[in-house]
Amino acid sequence: MKICYFIQSHKTPEQIVRLVKNIQGNSNNYHIIISHDFSSSTLDVTAFNNLSNINIIRRNKPARRGDSSILNIYIQVIDYLLQNQINFDWLVTLSGQDYPIQPLYKLENLLKTTQYDGFLNYYDFTDSERPLEKRKDAIKRYTSQYISLPYWSKPLLNRLSKVERFIPLLKVQAYCNMIGIKSWSTPFNNNFIPYRGYYWNTLSKDCIIYFRNFLISHPKILKYYQKTLAPEESIIATVLVNSKIFNLSQNSIQYANFPLGLRGFAADVLFKDLANIVRQNYFFARKFDLDKNPQIFDFIDNELLLTSKK
Repeated sequence: MKICYFIQSHKTPEQIVRLVKNIQGNSNNYHIIISHDFSSSTLDVTAFNNLSNINIIRRNKPARRGDSSILNIYIQVIDYLLQNQINFDWLVTLSGQDYPIQPLYKLENLLKTTQYDGFLNYYDFTDSERPLEKRKDAIKRYTSQYISLPYWSKPLLNRLSKVERFIPLLKVQAYCNMIGIKSWSTPFNNNFIPYRGYYWNTLSKDCIIYFRNFLISHPKILKYYQKTLAPEESIIATVLVNSKIFNLSQNSIQYANFPLGLRGFAADVLFKDLANIVRQNYFFARKFDLDKNPQIFDFIDNELLLTSKK
């Protein structure tokens, strides 16, 4: 069994190198694909010269929060895997600020024996049992069509958001500089129920192939989603769950904490958090910052992870 680790990154290049070397040193059978934005920081690719099974996709444009750029990067990586016939059984999607917190042989054993086809958090955002604010936010995101505005427009959008409720059909998402209108129609119905989920997932090859083929055969749905807000947080779960052919676990193997005050950004993992995170059986966590807290990396490597392959 081979796991492909897809690392999507744009900063902290030294931390990415450490993550890659950790995976390489502790995984029995792996492939790594790094999709890095070189316009934001320079990743020293020579650091990987002596490592095998690594491919680097160079991007020269930052991913923009809220628009379709993250989804497009994900599709690009899937196409790269399939077109180059890279052998893999599972695809684990990571950011450059993720880091393993359990030995990778334990993850390999889980994926080798699991009854599940994928691990991702998701929920039906039309379900009346869900908290009202979560449902309202998801409905606003995925039943409207948006365009991105320049970053300098944020003050204007902040002011516009205060009168949004008085203007029919108008939808404002000031924190990611996007504005939209309520869509006259959506692709959702009783046979295609909308879900919202966690983009950073772990999916089997069968799930990946099904997802890509679905997008190819349903271009209008992809086009619709590409104009929603943060489409990657809905389209993957929506396509896979509605297929009714996959056994999907709603327990992600990747930990992240998104406090309301950080507006969608993950909080730093601290020493005091690690024991509880490991007890919950997560295998990766986010976010870590090598510049701010190098000691936590040393602790994880020396205390939580095994240096020898199993």
